[in-house]
Amino acid sequence: MPNDMNAVRDAILSGKAGAPDYSALALPKTMRAVTTHKDEIKMFDGLETRQKDPRRSLHVDEVPVPEPGPNEALVAVMASSINFNTVWTAIFEPLPTFQFLERHAKRSPWDKRHDLPYHIIGSDASGVILRTGPGVTVFKPGDEVTIHCNYVDLQSPEGHDDSMLDPDQRIWGFETNFGGLAEIALVRANQLMPKPAHLTWEEAASMPLVNSTAYRMLVSHNATQIKQGDIVLVWGAVGGMGGFALQYVLNAGAFPIAVVSSEERAKLCRTVGARWVIDRNAEGYRFWNPDGTQNLGEIRRFGKKIRELTSGEDPDVVFEHPGRETFAASVFVARPGGKVVTCASTSGFMHEYDNRYLWMNKKRIIGSHFANYREAWEANRLVCKRAIHPLLSETYPLEQTGEAAYRVHRNLAFGKIGVLCLAPEEGLGVHDPDGRARHIGQINLYRNAAKGEFRLVKTQP
Repeated sequence: MPNDMNAVRDAILSGKAGAPDYSALALPKTMRAVTTHKDEIKMFDGLETRQKDPRRSLHVDEVPVPEPGPNEALVAVMASSINFNTVWTAIFEPLPTFQFLERHAKRSPWDKRHDLPYHIIGSDASGVILRTGPGVTVFKPGDEVTIHCNYVDLQSPEGHDDSMLDPDQRIWGFETNFGGLAEIALVRANQLMPKPAHLTWEEAASMPLVNSTAYRMLVSHNATQIKQGDIVLVWGAVGGMGGFALQYVLNAGAFPIAVVSSEERAKLCRTVGARWVIDRNAEGYRFWNPDGTQNLGEIRRFGKKIRELTSGEDPDVVFEHPGRETFAASVFVARPGGKVVTCASTSGFMHEYDNRYLWMNKKRIIGSHFANYREAWEANRLVCKRAIHPLLSETYPLEQTGEAAYRVHRNLAFGKIGVLCLAPEEGLGVHDPDGRARHIGQINLYRNAAKGEFRLVKTQP
């Protein structure tokens, strides 16, 4: 690590972040960053998705530090995390992300910076602002922040009712360069949010993408806006996405049906407070036949199991993100007039379902993609208020990002996996120890589950 990067890290760790002269701290010329390489995009050609290994394609390189442009900020990244888009980028599916960078570069001279022979990836981060470009007024150097991944400048009218509809909206660190898996990240000012004071750097960094996505899908008027008493089916209810969905369903006074893939994950759902849990592996559901056709009998058996648990009621809302493997079942089990809200499609993007169960029962499919700034801010506010808690179970150093991405790719972890960037160790960055102490049971729940402990210690409110 260059000496000037050491100075940045030491200033943050010593508590100098936010001092009047912080913006005068010398910035390094280069930094370490996790990258994919443009000349390697064909390295997995001919392999099945599960055979593609992110440990081969992710590199830790020394790269130049970018300059902040108008309405941008440079952030010293203390920690980041792995999302499924990290895996997609690393295995070059569904297409190499360099195509996004090339397209982005055509927008303006400033955007040409993104078109490089390497892609700095990562769509989550927590850290400290080092520099701000012209036009940044709300945040300043020294502010401790988390970063959400909606990269948009809002110059198009289509985005002003909902920025996710802006034609130039992109996901930072996936469709843009200079992402969060680096020592310094380049972001829009409207990606910045206050870091929750009771969380460590790695806990805060594990939340923005999946927490905001779940908020929009379940709480926002832009999707399903669940209410007290709703029955909500949550696929993958202890994963990075489903774990936050489960929290929002419980907070809303709704009733989750948590679908998981092992008894250990079922125990975690019950510990959180889920009334109904389905272990799909124990039940042996096979929604697809070996010949590639759908097995309606198995889908009906799944629906019957749900009704057995709920005394005959079908889900008002299905929180759907696995995609191809489960989508037909999701459409089938939603109640008449119910909603299936979908994103991600981690098991495959090409969905197949019997449309009769949709149109004849007046069901609705709602597509949802990340969150706008207001939704991300509200999701972060709930974390700051300690109403929503992190799902962090493991943390890796920057040098082992490939291993962390591999574990997400193979579904080997509970919840989220964090990555330490400038933070030298776990446990740093807490400025509200009293608030943390009151919720330490929820904060450590996923870490304990990874150790085989399924016990929530009740703490004072």
